[in-house]
Amino acid sequence: MRDRLVDNNLRRVVLVVALLNLGYFGVEFLVALAIGSVSLFADSVDFLEDVSVNILIFFALAWTARSRARVGMAMAFILLVPALAFLWTAWAKFMEPIPPEAFALSLTGFGALLVNLFCAYLLAAYRHGSGSLTRAAFLSARNDAFANVAIIGAGLATAYLWQSAWPDLIVGLGIALMNLDAAREVWEAAREEHDAVA
Repeated sequence: MRDRLVDNNLRRVVLVVALLNLGYFGVEFLVALAIGSVSLFADSVDFLEDVSVNILIFFALAWTARSRARVGMAMAFILLVPALAFLWTAWAKFMEPIPPEAFALSLTGFGALLVNLFCAYLLAAYRHGSGSLTRAAFLSARNDAFANVAIIGAGLATAYLWQSAWPDLIVGLGIALMNLDAAREVWEAAREEHDAVA
């Protein structure tokens, strides 16, 4: 009975997190296009990936432990999507290295930070007890918060230190690397779950 209550509460939490991520994906994507920011584009794709992770968790909670472990392994590959998005946008920025508008970059990164901190707070209570899927959602929100601080820093660096596309590109690379590490952690947790129920 208690497990069912926890699962129902978790389903509500991941649905709220998915909707918050979907809303801010739209904001960040439009700003990224308007100012030509690699890091915001990579982060907006990351928001969309978070929507997918949380929607999958919402449905997967009704599945068996083995099925959850398999979905957790698939989640590890979904976490790689922002890294691929970074490569595409970084190439375009190398071809035309114009720095993004610094104030809009920092302000949008700050908004993303607020959304991700709230999502991480909502998911923190479930990060250890609900398997690799919830771990994926929590790690994603946590990593995104770190990325958002770096985006704010890139905007400030562009405004006050270095009028260049490089701060934006460097932060975009950092976002891609964090997602690679999160993918590894989720894969390992999912493998442990799978082996435990096999």
